[in-house]
Amino acid sequence: MGEVLVFVDHVDGAVRKPTLELLTLARRVGEPVAVALGAGAAETVSVLAEHGAVKVLTSDAAEFADYLVVPKVDALQAAVEAVSPVAVLVPSSAEGKEIAARLAVRIGSGIITDAVDLEAGEQGPVATQSAFAASFTTKSRVSRGVPVITVKPNSAPVEAAAAAGAVESLAVSFSAQATGTKVLSRTPRESTGRPELTEAAIVVSGGRGVNGAENFAIIEALADSLGAAVGASRAAVDAGWYPHSNQVGQTGKSVSPQLYIASGISGAIQHRAGMQTSKTIVAINKDSEAPIFDLVDYGVVGDLFQVVPQLTDEVNTRKG
Repeated sequence: MGEVLVFVDHVDGAVRKPTLELLTLARRVGEPVAVALGAGAAETVSVLAEHGAVKVLTSDAAEFADYLVVPKVDALQAAVEAVSPVAVLVPSSAEGKEIAARLAVRIGSGIITDAVDLEAGEQGPVATQSAFAASFTTKSRVSRGVPVITVKPNSAPVEAAAAAGAVESLAVSFSAQATGTKVLSRTPRESTGRPELTEAAIVVSGGRGVNGAENFAIIEALADSLGAAVGASRAAVDAGWYPHSNQVGQTGKSVSPQLYIASGISGAIQHRAGMQTSKTIVAINKDSEAPIFDLVDYGVVGDLFQVVPQLTDEVNTRKG
């Protein structure tokens, strides 16, 4: 099998979960070769090797921190030229999709975004996607060049698979565009103690039925009892009840957790597009005719102000 480049998403050497999921998928179609860039790249090697990376290409040039995405595109292009991979896999974050798109243009290849599965095919990797606001599932492959594929978080399990993890330095020649936009300052995001919304295994979301910013406390309490992230519908965000950064839907974030709990959310197509690929969906809504019930695995017809606190108490009781 050929080699598959995996772009490593890490923070100062701490590898984020979507990268480990990519390594699982990469092993289905070839031999994973990880590309770790920036400060802390060398510290990622042991974790990457434990999860199947046969080789780790590293570069810690200052350009990766000082400038925006172009230096990373330059590095991935150099990696493609050095390895001649059968595919390039990138986490499907906002930055990841921009990197992937720029890379595909650079190397004259096709691109598939927001894949939720990957399998080997006779003519190259075949990606599964949800299309048309998650109303259809499609299988696609790139027919030109090296496939560049972005994969949504929680699309594959994290599986340990010890590999060599041989470290090689990646030589990168930065383009003139690499220094076109400089990062002048950074402000750390205030930590809530909850998992990142797009990476969380469980998401608890509130909608119009929550009826006020102060009432999101019961949504947060359920989320905290489950170790979950908190999401919100567009209606709740537009009303100013919860930050836009937590919006789930076509104009917000797309999530694919193991469990999605929708509380007071009617289930408009805009919202469904952002969460329909969740593995198990539970809805709580007092309107038995709400469209969300056409989608769910389990539905509770009832007042969320009665149901959610009881559910939270039961979860806490079972936790001991």
